[in-house]
Amino acid sequence: MSSARRFQRAALLLGLSFLYLPIVSLVFYSFNASKLVSVWGGFSTRWYGELLHDRAILEAAWLSLRIAAVNATCAVVLGTAAALGLARTPWLGGRALLRGLVGAPLVMPEVIMGLSTLLLFVALESAIGWPAGRGLLTITLAHITFSMAFVTLVVQSRLAGQDHALEDAAMDLGASPLVAFLTVTLPLLAPAVIAGWLLAFTLSLDDLVIASFVSGPGATTLPMLIYSRVRLGLSPEVNALAAVVIGLAMSVIGLAGWLLSRSPGQERGRD
Repeated sequence: MSSARRFQRAALLLGLSFLYLPIVSLVFYSFNASKLVSVWGGFSTRWYGELLHDRAILEAAWLSLRIAAVNATCAVVLGTAAALGLARTPWLGGRALLRGLVGAPLVMPEVIMGLSTLLLFVALESAIGWPAGRGLLTITLAHITFSMAFVTLVVQSRLAGQDHALEDAAMDLGASPLVAFLTVTLPLLAPAVIAGWLLAFTLSLDDLVIASFVSGPGATTLPMLIYSRVRLGLSPEVNALAAVVIGLAMSVIGLAGWLLSRSPGQERGRD
């Protein structure tokens, strides 16, 4: 093996270790029987059982799941529409500007996103009385704002490699634009749409900064609860909760990546 190849493998191993060793350590200590996080007291699943009896954690988890599901669904609808508009309207003026506006949330600091949405909600409440206070609705709307950009990017990349002639052929055979979209375009976009939904779901489930700005009394999401408890000190129960969230997030992201890897060309090659 050449020295260059050994250096590349060593660099890859170092990078992966830097990224994943803290996560592995957290998951390992979530099975610690001792109440002291830094002292190993033997293997135990006690703290995972404790999670099922913690009412605050269960309520926060249920709230986060509801927000993530609604956010992902709305973001998929809006993001897919935006991707179709950008990809299928060459006559549209200022497309570069529109792409930049759609993709801005991807690079915008979350602090700026959270502050700007909070100011918007406060201004709307003062002007028209809606939304009344901050809570589930404002968190969901704020999450849709940045999740839509990720869905647009995923669906647009799929549209770039899709043959538009198939949809044209369907309309030449008598199908209306809506029927051609539902029977031809949408099934071809299905892997990207599902992947976008899963990605938006994960982003919403993991968000802390934006939710902290736009939440109110009685609307504590799971990341906010974890952060508040960590500030009081580490505990094996928090480790167990974090391990569950990590497992769910990695499963969803892995499924989204698998769906995106299923390109039409690869599917035809397998057939």
